[in-house]
Order: sequence, then structure tokens, then C-alpha cells
Amino acid sequence: MPYRAPLNDVSFLLDHVVGYDAVCATDRFSEASPEVTQAILTEAGRLCEEVLAPLQRVGDQHPARLENGVVRTSPGFAEAYGQIAEGGWLGIAADPAHGGMGLPQTLATAVNDMMSSACLSLQLAPLMSQGQIEALEHHASDALKARYLPKLISGEWTGTMNLTEPQAGSDVGALRSRAEPNDDGSYAITGQKIYISWGDNDFTDNVCHLVLARLPDGAPGTRGISLFMVPKYLPDADGKPGARNGVRVVSLEHKMGLHGSPTAVMEYDRATGWLVGAPHKGMAAMFTMMNNARVGVGVQGIGVAEGAYQHALGYARDRKQGKTPVSGSGAIIQHADVRRMLAQMKAEVFAVRAIALANSVAIDMAQATGTDDWAARAALLTPITKAHGTDIGIEVASDGIQVHGGMGFIEETGAAQFLRDVRVTAIYEGTNGIQAMDLVGRKMMDGGEAAFRLLQEVEDNAEAARAELPDLAEPVWQAAESLRECTEWMVAQDMTERFAGASAYLRAFARVLGAHYHLKAAQAGDDARKALAGVFILRILPEHLGLLAQVRAGAEGLYALSDDELAA
Repeated sequence: MPYRAPLNDVSFLLDHVVGYDAVCATDRFSEASPEVTQAILTEAGRLCEEVLAPLQRVGDQHPARLENGVVRTSPGFAEAYGQIAEGGWLGIAADPAHGGMGLPQTLATAVNDMMSSACLSLQLAPLMSQGQIEALEHHASDALKARYLPKLISGEWTGTMNLTEPQAGSDVGALRSRAEPNDDGSYAITGQKIYISWGDNDFTDNVCHLVLARLPDGAPGTRGISLFMVPKYLPDADGKPGARNGVRVVSLEHKMGLHGSPTAVMEYDRATGWLVGAPHKGMAAMFTMMNNARVGVGVQGIGVAEGAYQHALGYARDRKQGKTPVSGSGAIIQHADVRRMLAQMKAEVFAVRAIALANSVAIDMAQATGTDDWAARAALLTPITKAHGTDIGIEVASDGIQVHGGMGFIEETGAAQFLRDVRVTAIYEGTNGIQAMDLVGRKMMDGGEAAFRLLQEVEDNAEAARAELPDLAEPVWQAAESLRECTEWMVAQDMTERFAGASAYLRAFARVLGAHYHLKAAQAGDDARKALAGVFILRILPEHLGLLAQVRAGAEGLYALSDDELAA
């Protein structure tokens, strides 16, 4: 079954479920008319179907490689990236002052979703650039913006994010990279970074690295870290790539998946760089890029889930095996358990896509209105989008293998690639456990007010739906009320107690939100939307009760076993 961009679901969510009309009604995004939105989605869908999807298997079977210090990308990737750049897809949400379209982040999220499901390995390159663009827009000097943003937005140059070092993973404050001032206002950057997605390529004129390093007077830990722009080639007086900088790719990682995406070990040897933002405030600047990337990575999980679902659906409609319980084609899609897996896969994808788009709507509304409530909602939903989006990507990809049966374990079918590719998304840009701790920690510093406002909307909508859809509305209302009570309990606990139940709490929250958006879809949609909502609300939502029980179990039981007893 060839890949088909999920334009119907995306358009339905934008039109009826996530409140995209409010974004388009603002002065900031008034140009994002229904006609413009539909035209962009349609053209993005065509690009994904015709250009990117054919490269999914190519990247896996012909990985990027390092030859004599030069990264050679997978066949066809250069040409496809060229079409991404020429179409202006990197700058959908970027500032028009530097060549961007200035359209809503919600629209960029929908496009990234489709690109991820078509070919995740290649989609990572523009995603990294988009995060860098946003970081520079918010924190760079006017001179740096003028030099780098037009090239990044046009796709002539690509961007990366350099945080991790061999001894400093999630503990970024343990980094050893250093920056020494030069006489001309630039800095000499020295150090090694690992896990750098698209650290180099052979199809753009320059690669621009945002690098975290410590100045000589930088304090220990994250408070003493600064951020620097370090290009592969130093721009000359005309802004064109000039002399080679002191940065090189040491090696490429041998990975479980994403073989078409070169993940580099980078070495900086007194490489020339320029400060982005204020000295010692690098983490604040980098967090802009990281938050952009966290939503983007959650969307990658959703995109892969879509691709895995379509792949499994195509197989199930063709494969004949055993006697089916209903008359028809005799394909395995008619077996109850296969039908269960496919229905739940489809329901999961719809729910988590709705969460990501609602997250993006909140980001857009915060930007357009400057309202604290919208900013708080965007912040609350970001760790949920990242963690749950990638968890569901992994689970749906695994179910896709199961639908294939024994053939799913055979690489030639392509089913296993989805799982191999998506598995890392739960790890990078902050592991999902860190996302959960962020949700119950930093994002609950308001005493849970942002969460309570969102849950009130869920309950109000369920109340309004009771007359029309009582069998669906009542479970959603009850689930939201249970989550509200658990949130009240959560914010009264110390951080150790919160962190012990953080992952279960995030998943429970995502379950309630997924049910909420399915209920809204059922209210606005046809019988098929109602049936899909029933799959989620009656079969998947009940999981939240067990999750909330885990939340309240607290930390004591986790520490009842000593280190030695765990090893016994």
C-alpha cells in the first residue's frame, strides 16, 4: 500500500477539533485563510507522497557514510532536500523579515507530521534547521540574524544543535567544551560533541552549529554555559562560505535505525564562533530550540505511527490466512483481533495528532495575543506532546509488526524499519522520563492552574455532549474529574513523590486529552468519527484508572529495594 498523506484527518482536526480558526482570526495570522491552509497542506501532501516516501527504504538500505572526512548522504536525499528547500518548507513559520512565510506553527506542525511519516531520516534535517531558526530569531544579535537566517530559511544552509558530550548527556551542566575570547569579538571553541543529528551533509553550502560551551569565567553547572554559532565554513564579507572552520566530523554513529540520517561525533578545535544571546545564558537560548524540537520530535513519533499504520493496513487487506468469521475478501483484516489492533492504532494516531496540533495552536495563540494563559497551556502540552507522541509512535510501530505476523520480523517487508527508526525519539531531546518530570515539576509550579483550566474545558465539553452522545460523554467527564483529583493530590506532594508517578501521570493526562478530542470529533463528524471515538473512549481511555493508581503509589515502594537487592 503506497503512502498517502493523511490530509482528511489533518484538515478535520484543524477545522473542527483543535481551535485553529481562533489562530487564523488573529491579526498576527490573518493571512492563514482556509484557502491558503488547504493549498499548503495539499502541496505538502504531494511532496511527501511523490518525493519523500520513495526514499524511506532507500535511506535504510543505503545509509549515510563518512568517506575521507566527507559525509555522503543516501541516494536521492540531495535531490529531495532540494525540493524541500525550493518549496520554502523550512520557513513556513519563520519571520518574513528574513524570508519566511510567517504562517502559524500549527501549519508547520501538520507539514512536519506528514514529512515524518514519509521519510523520517530526511525530515530530521529541516527539523533541526527550523529549531535553530527560532532560537536565532529570539536570541541572536541583529548582525547574526542578518547573516544566518536568510540562508537557513531558504535551505541553502542547514542548522544543528550541539549539547551532548561523552560525559554530559541529560546533565548538560557537566560539559567540558570551552570558549575563549578572540580579539575581534569572536570566540575560539574547543571540545567534542556527540549524537549530532545531520552534523554534516553533501548537499548544502554550509552547516551552522549552535554549540554550548563555557567561557573562562563561566560558573560550574548550567548557569555558566553560553551558546555560540559555529559555521562549518566562515562567511566572507559578502556572506558567502569562505575558509574552512576548525570543526570536523570524527565519525558517524552505527545506529539501530534512522540509517539515512547521519548522526555525527563532532570535534571543535579552536573553531571560530559568535555568541548567541548573553554570556552565561546559553541554556535559556538553547531551550528555545529545544522546546521547538520537543514538539517536533513528538510529531515525528506521530508521523511514524501514521506510516506504520498505513503499512500494516495495506498488508492486512491483502493477506489471506485462516477462515475469517465474517464473509468478504477472506483477508486477515476481518479477524477480530487484527481488526482490534488496526482500529486502536488508528484511534491512537488521531488522538495524539490532536494533542500535537492543539499544542501548536496554543503556541500560536501565545505568540499572537501575548496572553499568559496561552503560554502556560503551550508549556503544559509540550512535554505531553513529546513523550506521548513518541511513546505512541513506538507502540503503533510495534503493533504494525504484530499485524504482519512472522513477516513483520522479516526486514524485506519494511515493517520493522518503522520501529527501529522511531525508537530513539523517546530518548533524544530529553528522555520521556525527563519530560514527565518536567510536567509534574516545572509545569506545575503554578499549583496546577494551567492543568485545571484545561481539565475544566474537557469537563464542560463532555457536559455539553451528554444529551447527544451519553455513552461517550460520561466516561470522558468521569476521567477528567479523576485526573483533576489526582492533580490536586500531585501538587500537594514533594518532588520525589511527584517524580515517582510522573510517567504514569503524563500518560493518564494524554489519555484524557485524547478522549476529549475524540469526543469533539464525534460531535462534529459522521458515523465513522463516532465509531472511532468509541474505540478510543471505551477501549483505551479506561487505562487512565490504572495509571492514576500508579501515580498515588508514591516513591516509597520504589526505594524499598536496595541497589544490591535489585541486582540479586
